[in-house]
Amino acid sequence: MFGRKRGQTLERLVYCSRACIDTASLQAISEILGVSQRNNVRDGLTGALAINDGWFLQVVEGTEAALDALLRRLVADTRHTDLEILSRRTVTGRLFPDWSMISTRITPDVTPQLKRLIDECRASPEAAVDALLRLVAAGKGEAS
Repeated sequence: MFGRKRGQTLERLVYCSRACIDTASLQAISEILGVSQRNNVRDGLTGALAINDGWFLQVVEGTEAALDALLRRLVADTRHTDLEILSRRTVTGRLFPDWSMISTRITPDVTPQLKRLIDECRASPEAAVDALLRLVAAGKGEAS
């Protein structure tokens, strides 16, 4: 791309993985979000994370190089397994520019929608991005 160095292309990554930790534990989730926020600020990454019923679904935006480094950390992270990249593509702008990491708050009214989203995310990763945007926009996100 003109005007950008190799590794500086803006990309959006969507992945899901199976948790190896108790996703109902607020302490465990708080620790994940704290580390994610610190690392993402350092690396210029933004995004959203949905956690429900033993699954993680995440949308992350950043440079090609920063996403490559993130993926190396994620593969080595023992808090989850079966990481599956659902989508990775070049984008012209960020959808989550204001959040180094936002996590959707799981309330009883959101749980069925989030479970369905995680179940169907393999077929339509862009639907996952849209659904996370809707949850955040509806005020059902909790900035971290």
